[in-house]
Amino acid sequence: MTRSRDNVVPHAKVRSLRDAIRKVKLAEVERTDVVVELQESERARLELLSEELQDVFKEVPEDDDQFSFQIVPGNVPRLWIDITSHVAMGRDKRTYRFIKDTRIGRTVILETTELEDMADCITEYIAERVLERERAVEGDWLSKRLREAPPAQAAQEAGSAEADPPQVPHVRGLWGPFAAFAVGLLVGAAALIGYAWFANPLN
Repeated sequence: MTRSRDNVVPHAKVRSLRDAIRKVKLAEVERTDVVVELQESERARLELLSEELQDVFKEVPEDDDQFSFQIVPGNVPRLWIDITSHVAMGRDKRTYRFIKDTRIGRTVILETTELEDMADCITEYIAERVLERERAVEGDWLSKRLREAPPAQAAQEAGSAEADPPQVPHVRGLWGPFAAFAVGLLVGAAALIGYAWFANPLN
């Protein structure tokens, strides 16, 4: 064992697993506090956006249930607009990201730090979805109407057919030449009879 210059033996460094665990736990708590603080900051910004859109949310037709309009907490808080689109904060916790899931993948509709710009974009998106739904409903109604139209139209045509018997144009067309031929024969026969009468006056 080595001695110091004053012949004092230095104390050996004692390592304690208990102290190490305590230090690790404290570090985890500190990191958790930071994460919670960031999540609260993200949620607060999303709540501001939701408040900005409250009037728009209220104007959506009551029978239109395609929208969510709610903030869902989690590791990444999200403001859900509908089942396929939501707003989340970027890595800097200040940038709003309007994201939509599609069949070809995830698409970022808008990324901005401006609250009003994001609110305007979401408002336009909601308007487009409402119009799409109205067109779909109208299309379904029109398709149903067209499917029901042929039987009604057939019945109407059947009724008018009973009132007005069908005519046969091609048969009528054949009667013209036949009638002219018959008249010609009658005229010819009358001429022959007249000629025979005058040619033989004794009869």
